[in-house]
Amino acid sequence: MKIQSLLLAGVLSCSAAWAADEAPVNPVTEDGVVKIVWQSPKDFRDIKSSGEIQSRYEKRLFETLTENINKEAAKILKPNQKLEMTITDVDLAGDMRPTFGATANDLRIIKDIYPPRITFSYQVLENDKVIIAGDEKLSDMGFMDGIKSLTDKPFIYETKMLTDWLKKTIAPQL
Repeated sequence: MKIQSLLLAGVLSCSAAWAADEAPVNPVTEDGVVKIVWQSPKDFRDIKSSGEIQSRYEKRLFETLTENINKEAAKILKPNQKLEMTITDVDLAGDMRPTFGATANDLRIIKDIYPPRITFSYQVLENDKVIIAGDEKLSDMGFMDGIKSLTDKPFIYETKMLTDWLKKTIAPQL
């Protein structure tokens, strides 16, 4: 009876740890002038982690992209303006491939046939009034041509695609 109690306590404590690690259904990230709602990330086409706990990887992805978008948006938007986005799908550059025996983790293979894609709706607010709004389906088929230097920055292809969109779509309308 004592062993059964110990086993039950162990299972319950592990379940609590797993539950605590789960990400919210629609996480929201905010940085400076940018606010992003990540709508149903479990349904996104490809945001798979190669070796990190999935919920932590997603959190890092969302925070990194929000921070990077804010850096460019802060240059474009006026002081009383804000960019709000609802991202409905993400397909990171590359493709996940299993490794058989070499390591327990899968590898993300970056090739030009696996471009980054992001689908979202957005609005630019000025004093809480919508001045620009729209829907976008971005894909960068030439993503490997644009970044020449070697870099260890995470999500560089997705960041470049979004900052190019800000410069080409939002900046001219302001």
